[in-house]
Amino acid sequence: MIRVVLADDEASVRATVRAILETDPGVEVLAEAADGRAAVDLVLRHRPDVVLLDVRMPELDGLSAAAEIRRSASATAVVILTTFGEDDYISRALGDGASGFLLKAGDPRELLAAVRAVADGAAFLSPRVARRVITRLSGDRLSRSVVARKLTDQLTAREREVLALLAAGRSNAEIAKALSLVEGTVKTHVSSILNRLGVRNRVEAAILGYEAQLVDGDR
Repeated sequence: MIRVVLADDEASVRATVRAILETDPGVEVLAEAADGRAAVDLVLRHRPDVVLLDVRMPELDGLSAAAEIRRSASATAVVILTTFGEDDYISRALGDGASGFLLKAGDPRELLAAVRAVADGAAFLSPRVARRVITRLSGDRLSRSVVARKLTDQLTAREREVLALLAAGRSNAEIAKALSLVEGTVKTHVSSILNRLGVRNRVEAAILGYEAQLVDGDR
């Protein structure tokens, strides 16, 4: 069972997200919060597998809440709920260790896929969010893509296969199954990929995978 805490200052959004999550019998919403401070308190109390955080909330905004959760409850994966026009916030959240980024108005299937992925230790970026983050970070999509391709060209063929699946939100177990590898070998490949690309976590590696066009952005 994947245990989730949900935080958004709009009751209607919380109700919609809860309803989507509860269609999956393997997901349990433990508690809801209407502000960032309450979200942090709930995470510390319940120690859920995943916390879904709106960016703009009273008391403590979603990014500050995410940073505090990563410091105090590192086992809880953080997924940021965002809307178009909040690219600055998304870029900042990358440095705070968020594992997933979703659009509030996105496909409900992405929400369930994201929760499952981050609970299993993977990263998940909505394709539309990924494209906007890449554009925001680079300012020059073409040159950014060229740099990403040069970096990923340094990887072995197998590492590029692993990176493509990682960027698609696959967990280590799913990558192992897709490539007929043992999970320990996948972990070794992921560690090597992070080191060779010079990135800190799976989210940053996933973004490079998108930039290098190793994964179909429309999935």
